[in-house]
Amino acid sequence: MTRLFVVVPLPPEVAARLSAFDRPALPGVRWSVPDQWLVKLRPLGHVDGRVVRPLRDTLEAELAGAPAVACRLGPATRRLGGQWLGAPVHGLDELAAVVFEATQELVPVTHPQPFQADVVLARGRVPRELAGRPVAGSWTARSVALVADRSSPRAVRFEELASFPLEDPDRPDQPRPGPPARRNAH
Repeated sequence: MTRLFVVVPLPPEVAARLSAFDRPALPGVRWSVPDQWLVKLRPLGHVDGRVVRPLRDTLEAELAGAPAVACRLGPATRRLGGQWLGAPVHGLDELAAVVFEATQELVPVTHPQPFQADVVLARGRVPRELAGRPVAGSWTARSVALVADRSSPRAVRFEELASFPLEDPDRPDQPRPGPPARRNAH
């Protein structure tokens, strides 16, 4: 069983901006490192390896022709359940809904809804004072990835199992489709 998630990668210019974010040493708070910064569209949890191929195939079919998405980071950090500090990411709701709907038959949803996209900046006993700190950035998400968490206590290691391109709205030679169609439940 491997911990999997569906993500939108964070571009280097946004990661550089987050790297400049003040990270005071606080008891019980572990600050995330750039290798951990991604935007989860759907955490899948621990998944049997036999489900990886069907997940890849389903995501490939559902995301084919999906448009690139404008993303906006901020405007301020927020506490997530008292255990995480996140930088909210706006603009991914429709894409996340498609991913959730497409994958729920393969991996049932077991975590709280509705979906909220964040870049996790810290974990642990996150004090209230860290919420509300300004954070900003924007980018266009041009791909979605299926990622396995193969981290150990000594090192962060995410492995990209598959990548799904999103159509670039800035290229006039490409058709500009609407959001991907959602599958009908039968």
